[in-house]
Amino acid sequence: MSGVAAPERDDTRALTVVMHTAFFVLLSASVVRYLARHAGGPHTPWVIALSVLLAVLYVLGPALGTRPTPRRLAWLGLAVAAWALLVVLAPSFAWCAVPLFYTGLRTLPPRAAIPLVAVLTALAVAAQLSLAGWADPNVLLAPPAVAAVATTVFVVMQRQAARRDALIADLVRTRRELAATERREGTLAERERLAREIHDTLAQGLSSQRMLLQAADRLWDSAPGTARDHVRTAAAIAERSLAEARRFVHDLTPADLAEGGGLLRALHAVAERETTPGLTVRVHTEGSPPDPLPAPVESALLRIAQGALANVREHAGATAAALTLTCLDDQIVLDVTDDGRGFDPHTPAAGPAPAGERGHGLPAIRARLRQLGGTLTIESAPGEGTALSAAIPLEPR
Repeated sequence: MSGVAAPERDDTRALTVVMHTAFFVLLSASVVRYLARHAGGPHTPWVIALSVLLAVLYVLGPALGTRPTPRRLAWLGLAVAAWALLVVLAPSFAWCAVPLFYTGLRTLPPRAAIPLVAVLTALAVAAQLSLAGWADPNVLLAPPAVAAVATTVFVVMQRQAARRDALIADLVRTRRELAATERREGTLAERERLAREIHDTLAQGLSSQRMLLQAADRLWDSAPGTARDHVRTAAAIAERSLAEARRFVHDLTPADLAEGGGLLRALHAVAERETTPGLTVRVHTEGSPPDPLPAPVESALLRIAQGALANVREHAGATAAALTLTCLDDQIVLDVTDDGRGFDPHTPAAGPAPAGERGHGLPAIRARLRQLGGTLTIESAPGEGTALSAAIPLEPR
């Protein structure tokens, strides 16, 4: 808001300079006029002394600031008293009241400044009437009218400035609150994204390792060869999870994609890892994916495949699953199907997840697709397996 305050300070400084200049011009003109007409009068030394005192007081005023502090109020009282004595001795000094109006209005609140202006105006009118020698209507009415206009304009400007300052303060506060809200929302979004990444990488790896190690423990005595195979597979998964964790720390790019070869190769690698003696995972493609495919789309589809296969492994009890990547001109579709036990997608589920979504997998998939403008379709029924279809729009080729 410094850009708004700077012009305001410049305008205030210009008005102050004009008023100070006008005061000294009026004071000098009044001294010259008095000396030209009453140089040898008995009040001349007093008039000159009071003029010098008033000039000195006026020069000292800016050093005391504009706030109504005790020193500032004492200074204003001395200046008004010196001017009033000058007007009594030499009525021609009455015009010096105009800059004093401005000084009083800047120093005092309106409820105190307006009576001061009224007193100064009354003294100025009385002085001018004594010079005129008769009740001149122009002298009687013009100074009050000028004082009323000047006071009204100044008070209105002050109130507008106060409202503008309040509005600026409110805008600054609103902007800070909005920035804080955006930071909180960004933090929550980042936490949700990290939760999805952890679920689709480290959590799945740990789950697979646990299942393999439990199987190895059961078979250690009866089938040691198979148990060792399970341990070796668990070790390979742990190594892969470690690579994912390192990649996750650095740039969150899936390790399968970071190794090169594109999305198809990464899907084949996932299918190979998820294939076990009890579950066979195959990959099919229809059409050729754009080259290059946008990195966010590649990452999202790979994570969706990982999450969907994790659900198949942990919940479906399936013996076969398939990843089908369909590439069209305006969208790319990943279908994940299995021959498992299935479920009813329309059955209400506990918690905030949509129907049929018990856990973090499907909500995470929906969140990924929502960020890319994609859609998720689930077809399933108890005993009939599950078909999950994730579609992401692409720029037309």
